[in-house]
Amino acid sequence: MSVACRFLSSALLHRATACLSMTGCRNSCSNNRQMHWIRQIGTVANAPAVCARPVNLTYDVFDGKGDKTPLVFLHGLFGSKSNFQSIAKSLVQRTGRKVLTVDARNHGKSTHSPMITYEAMTNDLTQLLAQLRIGKCILIGHSMGGKVAMTTALTQPNLVERLVVVDISPAPTTPLTNFPAYIQAMKDVKVPNDVPRSTARRLAEDQLRKHVKERSVRQFLLTNLIEEDGQYSWRVNLEAIGNHLKDIMSFPAFNTSYEGPTLFLGGTNSAYISSEDYPEIQRLFPCADIQYIPDASHWIHADKPLDFISSLVAFLQS
Repeated sequence: MSVACRFLSSALLHRATACLSMTGCRNSCSNNRQMHWIRQIGTVANAPAVCARPVNLTYDVFDGKGDKTPLVFLHGLFGSKSNFQSIAKSLVQRTGRKVLTVDARNHGKSTHSPMITYEAMTNDLTQLLAQLRIGKCILIGHSMGGKVAMTTALTQPNLVERLVVVDISPAPTTPLTNFPAYIQAMKDVKVPNDVPRSTARRLAEDQLRKHVKERSVRQFLLTNLIEEDGQYSWRVNLEAIGNHLKDIMSFPAFNTSYEGPTLFLGGTNSAYISSEDYPEIQRLFPCADIQYIPDASHWIHADKPLDFISSLVAFLQS
């Protein structure tokens, strides 16, 4: 399948100057209905954390009345399922679909493990979906979660009806990140016990500022600061993430492809999906379309939530 040049005149989106053709991809119908949502919280009990065996994942379900294929959101590095809470509620109302948001291993309230690779995270997700009796889903993954979603689609295509990859590509991302500095800065933070949470956040941010210059990034990292019995700590497993950062920044090698409808959604102010990535995207995802949301950074869903939701709804209806 050749690379086709095309543009979208919508005020919300403009596509890449070189986009992948959607020819031959499956179509689906979707009716926009107003639905209520019911928030459920649960943890699936899985195998112990040994090698790449599944671990317990914490999840939220936002349940619509429709019986269409559910949406499953996977967050990025240092994120959590709460990153997509408002997005999930809106999509239930817009589409009537059940929406599942998941904490990755070593993130949020999910189980910690010394291993964090895409094989391991894909096994976690597969086990979770099996436990919840979800035989097919629409995977939506941001950054690290996008790589988990791609890995799942490439290894278990029958499980993925459609795929959305948010501001990441199947290419190494190491040159684009300052994550080693972020990890060290977080490890170096010292907060006294039994101080108010507002004081703890201020002290932690002051200490992060030296190595994390962007305020938005500091605020994002601080979402991981938790208090238990008067003591403050990071809920992410910094040791495991640091030990496997090379794995997280890379992407497994595949000789297979995922033939289902796929959307790569990038931000125009981000460098995570570049034209240099298009050939590999086309090789692995021949039914992929690449779109960019104007004035959005790497955190598209936070910068432009309405445009992000509109893009997802349009893709589901295509």
